[in-house]
Amino acid sequence: MSETATRPIEPLRYTPQPIQRPRSAVKRSRIIDIAMQHFAEQGYQAARVGDMAAALGIAKGSIFQHFRSKDGLFFEVYKRAVHTFPKYLDAPAEVRTAGFFDVLNYWLISTEHLLREDWIPYRISLLGNYGTDLALKREINRFMIAEDPYGTVAFVRFGLDRGELRTDMDAEMIVSILDWTMERFQDALLTAELDPGLFRRQGELPEKKEARIQQFLSVLRRAVGVDPETSARPRQVLKKVSAIGSAKPKVL
Repeated sequence: MSETATRPIEPLRYTPQPIQRPRSAVKRSRIIDIAMQHFAEQGYQAARVGDMAAALGIAKGSIFQHFRSKDGLFFEVYKRAVHTFPKYLDAPAEVRTAGFFDVLNYWLISTEHLLREDWIPYRISLLGNYGTDLALKREINRFMIAEDPYGTVAFVRFGLDRGELRTDMDAEMIVSILDWTMERFQDALLTAELDPGLFRRQGELPEKKEARIQQFLSVLRRAVGVDPETSARPRQVLKKVSAIGSAKPKVL
């Protein structure tokens, strides 16, 4: 019987984390650090809370006291992981000056380098996106909408302000399209088994991968970018986008 099955199942509800007492916050942070390592190395199902407790030298019940369940613990680990990724607008100033689609290109070609720097957060994000049940995935989505950790909303506003994105499309739709497509494409760049149709052969030349990136950006530009033939026309009044939600890019 699994660890989660031995405890009452409590529905997760994403809420901002309350301020912790210093001592409690330190213990909580140590638990998350160890849990992140275990989940990344073993996967969600195989990772055992008991093993994490043993590594910390504490009782398993102490972990449940802080996080209630294995799902609750993974949820906190996931939030920690995605907050380590840079935001879209963290690209170098010269890249931002070049424009919206140059920023996208910068992060896509940097994807593998960022993964080599620290694979654990990326592994956790993969588990959250593909290796958890629907209830936990729903809470992950609520968190992404509430906190927008990758700054997708600000990035879309940046593109609109520069006149590079369509104004005849709902801004929230542009955010969603960006999140959906960037996440899936970056996963395909890094984890070929998630999309064997895109990268069929092992050891493809870097030039082939660069060509795929440019093809992807070309499709995305046609979907949400301003048509060059109409870009000189007066711009429509933009809707306010301060309330736009985000569902995520990924390994930026």
